Amino acid sequence: MLGASVTGGEGDAELHDDGGVLDDAENAKLVTLARGARGRIGAIQGAALRDDMGRTYSGASVETPSLQLTGVELAVAQAVAAGARGVEAVVAVGSIAPRELELVREFGGRGVLVIECRPDGSVNAWHRT
Repeated sequence: MLGASVTGGEGDAELHDDGGVLDDAENAKLVTLARGARGRIGAIQGAALRDDMGRTYSGASVETPSLQLTGVELAVAQAVAAGARGVEAVVAVGSIAPRELELVREFGGRGVLVIECRPDGSVNAWHRT
C-alpha cells in the first residue's frame, strides 16, 4: 500500500512474544536472509522484507562517513526501487527503532508483521504495524 495514510505514532505498534511466528516457512526464510545479510559484513542489523507479491529483499546496516542506513531502511528502499506496492512481513536481526516501524507502516500500511530476532535467529519480539 504505497502511499497509505499513516495515523498514530510510535506507540501504536503492538508488541508480542514469540507466538509461533517462525512456524511459517516464509517467515523463517526471512530470518535466514536477515541473518545472512548481517553476518556477511558483521553489521549491527540485518533485515529482510517480503513484499505483497512474495518477492524478498535483504540488506544490512551501512555506516560510512556520508551514508547511514539501517538494514530495515535498505530492505524497504530495495522493495520500493523494485516497484513493490506493499509489504507482508519484515524481519530484523538486531533491535528495531520506532522510526523503522513507522517506515514499514508508511510503506506497507497497518497490519504488517515485523519480527525482531536475536543474532541466533530466535524471536525477541514481534509487532504488527
